[in-house]
Amino acid sequence: MRNIEIIIGSQMGSAEYVAEQLAEQLDASEFNTQLHEQPDLSACQHSLWLVVTSTYGAGDYPDNLLPFIEQLSDHEDLSHVQFAVVGIGDSSYDTFNLAASNCAQLLSDKGAQQLLPVLKIDVQDEALPEDAAIAWLPTLKQQLDQAC
Repeated sequence: MRNIEIIIGSQMGSAEYVAEQLAEQLDASEFNTQLHEQPDLSACQHSLWLVVTSTYGAGDYPDNLLPFIEQLSDHEDLSHVQFAVVGIGDSSYDTFNLAASNCAQLLSDKGAQQLLPVLKIDVQDEALPEDAAIAWLPTLKQQLDQAC
């Protein structure tokens, strides 16, 4: 069974709910997930990460994700990590999914391998953000199968 660290950045709960739905789907298949609602770098023991985050305010990270982002910024080498990012945002803002994009860039800058482009879910287009994320999940699974 493969292990996935699901790192959550959620200000109002939407990203947390999407992460929980993704975890449920992954757990039902060949994965073992660990949800991190208050993410801490030292708790992320496995090398496969799925970051699910909203963007808050003027393109900011959600409050619960800030300490983790600071830890990542201070960390030198994440070349052992493979990751994907799911962003939840509102395209009526010019900072649409900026936190998700910035997180992916930070991880890449630290040497982590990005498996797929950032999935940018627009709450203006999607009735339920979790449906868009679950529809994307087979693409992630396919990429993971190729990467292993």
